[in-house]
Amino acid sequence: MNLKTTILILLSFVIAVPAADRDDIIKQTVVYKTINGMQLKADVYLTRDKTDEAKPAMAFFHGGGWAYGNPDEFRVACTRYARKGFVCFSFQYRLSITEEGTVPHPDISLIECVKDARSAMRWIRGHADEYHIDPDKIVASGQSAGGQLALATVLFHDINEASDDLAVSPAPNAFVLYSSTVNTLEAWADLLMGDRREQIWSVSPFHNLKSGLPPTIHFHGTADRMVPYWVVTRFRDKSVELGNHYELVTFEGRRHYLGNEDQEVKVYYDEDILRQTDDFFERMGFLEQSGSKIK
Repeated sequence: MNLKTTILILLSFVIAVPAADRDDIIKQTVVYKTINGMQLKADVYLTRDKTDEAKPAMAFFHGGGWAYGNPDEFRVACTRYARKGFVCFSFQYRLSITEEGTVPHPDISLIECVKDARSAMRWIRGHADEYHIDPDKIVASGQSAGGQLALATVLFHDINEASDDLAVSPAPNAFVLYSSTVNTLEAWADLLMGDRREQIWSVSPFHNLKSGLPPTIHFHGTADRMVPYWVVTRFRDKSVELGNHYELVTFEGRRHYLGNEDQEVKVYYDEDILRQTDDFFERMGFLEQSGSKIK
């Protein structure tokens, strides 16, 4: 076999191996909930190691105003934190948009989105043994509307799917929020609530804030026009007054998307934000001090 043939064979082997294999990361797609004939799915990212050591987990909820977006928007973060030893989940949830592309969907409001988020967290806890997850180290994370859904897993006790096992807690052990919605008393949310707009208070984090929240880090820009910065500072102040651990990381002049909007699926954050998230995890005991297993 000559050198040219050998090189071609080696190149064909490299091309044939999926990127996930080369990264030693497995991506799975699983159904976590079936409702009204609709299968809701989660993308799962984890390493190929066979250890039974309990791992931390992260649940991501994408943004998009409860009507748009998809779980792939957190692919970069899921891959990164899977390499660091987390089991990561990026969840689909019902969106208030019809098959024809009109908003709102008459049967899907923020209430249905909240139910799905709470079901998702219960699903993680119910599968903790299967994925070797430490049930005391589960993080809920989200951007914009997804941040509201992350907060919903703790704040909205009375909103649950009838099929959920209420004995299983949907509450995480920490929050990581990006440009998170913290007050739903605004026109877009009102539109999506439809004929249930009188229930809009029930899905507003600010109006259901309480003590005993998990430690939180929230990244937000001062020029955010979708979720005004002053609203977030008021939420932070109220949360701290209630005795909660709430860190607000401010970015002067940044708007709703904190990352580089030209980069695919990386508009929510940049490397600085992710490094600050790492530091938060180290301080809260989710990662070992001095960094990750794989950098």
